[in-house]
Amino acid sequence: MKAEKTTKPKKPTDWRKRFSAAKEPHVVMLSSPFAGVPSGAMMLISSPGEIARYVAAIPAGETRTIARLRSDLARRAKADAMCPVTTSIYLRVVAEVALDELEAGKPMDEVVPFWRVIEPKDKLAAKLSCGPERLEHLRALEAGG
Repeated sequence: MKAEKTTKPKKPTDWRKRFSAAKEPHVVMLSSPFAGVPSGAMMLISSPGEIARYVAAIPAGETRTIARLRSDLARRAKADAMCPVTTSIYLRVVAEVALDELEAGKPMDEVVPFWRVIEPKDKLAAKLSCGPERLEHLRALEAGG
């Protein structure tokens, strides 16, 4: 008879802690290609704070794509590209902190409006604790519907 495998329940992620623990944005030169960025390119590794500031500056009713966020922040840092992997991770951290704040009762206009960058059809939307439907709802609320 096989012994039953016991698995510890997974602890919920402390998104605020992940937000605070990230390193400051920095630029690295790639010695080999990475995630579609060629060898020799200068690549920005951003931070949740930098991404949150960018998203918070998008005017109400406007949106940006994740690709534009990456392009804009890379240009500001005088880099050729922004890391797509850490961008997704940090954008999720920013979104989950905002979702936690909304759940705690903070008004929509006082949290980082991640729905202005993450589209319901994005792969990242499916990973969020709220799911794509809530993103659609937040976008509709902001649009006045």
